[in-house]
Amino acid sequence: MDILRGMINQDSLRELENMSQRLNGVLRGRSTPHEDREEAMALADWIPMVDVVETEGEFLLHAELPGVEKKDVKLSIERGVLTLAGQRDQPKEEKGRRYHRIERTYGRFARSYTMPALVDEQKLTAEFRNGVLTVHLPKSEKAKPKSIEVQVN
Repeated sequence: MDILRGMINQDSLRELENMSQRLNGVLRGRSTPHEDREEAMALADWIPMVDVVETEGEFLLHAELPGVEKKDVKLSIERGVLTLAGQRDQPKEEKGRRYHRIERTYGRFARSYTMPALVDEQKLTAEFRNGVLTVHLPKSEKAKPKSIEVQVN
């Protein structure tokens, strides 16, 4: 893991994140301030794995946060961008306990997502269960599909 970290420097990760954010902004028709992305990347020591799923009525974001306490997770929305941030603390060394290997990553994390314009930001909800954060991003009523019955004469 240390060898991999040595090969990938922080500037490379920051540039990949910036490129991803710019592409998301172009595809969604929105952009985010450059400074916010750099700050989020600078604060991130690790990045949680996330799935984004779309259903008929909402988008769901499932973030894996094992070992993270609910109180250490923060969600915010600003100018159409949902930011998930928090921290996973490294266990404190105790007398009589010696670590032989530490492979899990600890520290701060931050991920930002440009929300589609059809999301109703006022109705966003989230739940945290068994180390998985699920964020519900409901679609606005006008974005939901409607069926119209056609009369044949």
